Amino acid sequence: MTDIRRTVDAVWRIESARIVATLAKMTGDVGLAEDLAQEALVDALTQWPESGVPRNAGAWLTAVAKRKAIDHWRRQERLDARYRTLAHDLEEARDDEWQPIDDDVLRLVFTACHPVLSREAQVALTLRIVGGLTTEEIARMLLVPVATVQQRIVRAKKTLSAARVPFEAPDPNEWGARLGAVLGVVYLIFTEGYAATSGDRWIRTELAHEALRLGRVLAGLLPREPEVHGLVALMEFQSSRFAARVARDGTPVLLADQDRSRWDRSAISRGRAALERADAAGRGRGSYGLQAAIAECHAAAPSIDETDWDRIVLLYEALGRLAPSPIVELNRAVAVSMAAGPAEALRIVDGLASDGALRGSHLLPSVRGELLARLGRTEEARSELLTAAGLAANQRESAVLRAKAAAL
Repeated sequence: MTDIRRTVDAVWRIESARIVATLAKMTGDVGLAEDLAQEALVDALTQWPESGVPRNAGAWLTAVAKRKAIDHWRRQERLDARYRTLAHDLEEARDDEWQPIDDDVLRLVFTACHPVLSREAQVALTLRIVGGLTTEEIARMLLVPVATVQQRIVRAKKTLSAARVPFEAPDPNEWGARLGAVLGVVYLIFTEGYAATSGDRWIRTELAHEALRLGRVLAGLLPREPEVHGLVALMEFQSSRFAARVARDGTPVLLADQDRSRWDRSAISRGRAALERADAAGRGRGSYGLQAAIAECHAAAPSIDETDWDRIVLLYEALGRLAPSPIVELNRAVAVSMAAGPAEALRIVDGLASDGALRGSHLLPSVRGELLARLGRTEEARSELLTAAGLAANQRESAVLRAKAAAL
């Protein structure tokens, strides 16, 4: 049963966005679509241990969920022409004929980012139904309690239903109202793929690649929006390191230890081209453009020691003024430690610790432990690293932190 659950989880992570998008297109209700997909998952857990995993698991889940949609309409006495047509088509169709339409996923993102929802609700709902993330994973990403995420998702689905929000991409003149949220959730999905918050995998490439695909589609739709190109550039630069970020046994390889000859030079070239398109708009770099510029500094450096850390510090300072957050400040501290030494960086980190903004996150004690180790404060460093290991939900990351503590 454990193996089946892992298989179901893997299928959901890979196929969930397309399954929900297909169902939303069919039902016109995003909340109902996600509920139907979840019910199909329950059926898979019940049936697959006996029948085996279908050859096309995504098609199986979609077909089961469609039948549940028809049952839902039947219960509500909606036996109209649409129901009869869909039911007939479903009986006639074969599983291998299921072909998800990529644009439906983007339409799903725009629907989940409708202005009737708060920004917090938009982010939580999109991460859930497009990213396929659990509420626990979303809570860790957003640094909020799990119960808060659950409430946001439930309320968001009810709001979309009550407002009768159609499953469609908005008219171009309405995109501006949703673009910030759309870009935000696309990057959060990429971030979860780049460094998974939980589980036994360090990188979830399928999630990152889907986010990058969505970004490229958006860039084609909005060629004059610099932040869209900035986001694509950022994702291209970061995805260029995938092959070097994990050892053969799945162990994470940190930036300082990566074989840079394995970085994808084509992705780096695409990142530079996207950043040039963002700059060509002549409106200055936004938060994604600044992050892309930081990533470009790493991409251009032959080694960790030859990186232009002074420039990275300046870019983080600009980013902190434009889009302040404790994560940005923590990353700035890391850059300061490389440019000016660990003592100055430790003062920044201690300020974050006193503010409590990253309480419960493994990131702050992880960075603090590294800085203390460089300052020769070994016992304190070991304590911080063990604390970070205990807080890290990703098994691979936790093991790396424990190994660092043991090495001290």
